[in-house]
Amino acid sequence: MATSPTSTNTSNSVSLNRQSSKNADSISLCSTTSAFSTCPDRHGFYGGSQFSEKPAKETLTREQIIAREKKWLHMIKHWQEYMNKNYKKLRERCRKGIPQAVRPRAWFYLTGAYQLHQKYPNLYHELLRQPGNPQIIDEIKKDQHRQFPHHEMFIDEEKPGQKELFNVLKAYSIHNPKVGYCQAQAPIAAFLLMHLPSEQAFWCFVTICDKYLKDYFTPGLEMLQRDAGMLNGLLKKTSPSVYRHLQKHKVDPLLYMTDWFLCAMTRTLPWDTLLRVWDCFLCEGIKILFKVALVILGASLNSHKVRKQANGLCETLEVLRSPPKKYLEADFVMHHIFRLNITVEDFIHEHKKQELLHRKAKVS
Repeated sequence: MATSPTSTNTSNSVSLNRQSSKNADSISLCSTTSAFSTCPDRHGFYGGSQFSEKPAKETLTREQIIAREKKWLHMIKHWQEYMNKNYKKLRERCRKGIPQAVRPRAWFYLTGAYQLHQKYPNLYHELLRQPGNPQIIDEIKKDQHRQFPHHEMFIDEEKPGQKELFNVLKAYSIHNPKVGYCQAQAPIAAFLLMHLPSEQAFWCFVTICDKYLKDYFTPGLEMLQRDAGMLNGLLKKTSPSVYRHLQKHKVDPLLYMTDWFLCAMTRTLPWDTLLRVWDCFLCEGIKILFKVALVILGASLNSHKVRKQANGLCETLEVLRSPPKKYLEADFVMHHIFRLNITVEDFIHEHKKQELLHRKAKVS
């Protein structure tokens, strides 16, 4: 994982089971529906909440795009040198947005998946030849058609998308039997397959599940519960009025952030925003998901009028599930996540605080 500062995780006392993300494919902040189109949009969607008829918003000239692509190709060619000596430049370029033409290769390197692929060149296909746990195989088969069903890759079970998704999820369940399979993993794997060949997508998926979202998918989802407490602590600093509102109406963080974090925002953000967020997430780690969550929370409930109208738990959750579109646009999100009033030290402090609470809870 190309992350330098912190990779953080934390606690809450609410108990969850492996199926807590069962509705992950139906809960989305980007929840407006559109008619089914006869032609896919520029991201491959024929309809559904992610469909967009808008043309690409391009602020760069063709010459500038080519220049950026060349810079990224040069970085990839000298990857270890940049990782060891010029990480800040790498991070800066991720924050600007990775050019579409080099994004798949960049993600493959950012995650460190290319190293695993080099180390175990035949493992993916060896895993596919194994039968796997029958119960897990059945679970994957039930879920594979539910992932982005309006996307050209997954719209038909006869198309390669669903088959490749099954293969990636099956291979991972055998590769890491401690985790096996959790429903929230499926949209992450599907998202990767939209950008990478299946074998490369598999290795990226391994690094995301085992490093970026480490222990998120284990039974009990303990790490997610810790991070819920951490998000609450950070919110108290970035948006005190929003924090007080959520406390007043007893809105537990797990009620709104479970889908955001378990699915790494793949079921939450408009596609253009999601791509930009993942460019940073794969470079800087899970703190990016925290920052996006803090921006959504702060923007959605920032207005006193909105908080007054959301005068209960259900009303507040409704606001968080359907914020104004402008708060989910790429320019808005990317502008605000790097201007939040939090530091690396704040992440470390909250992380230690949640670790201590977790240890005390275990003792008692």
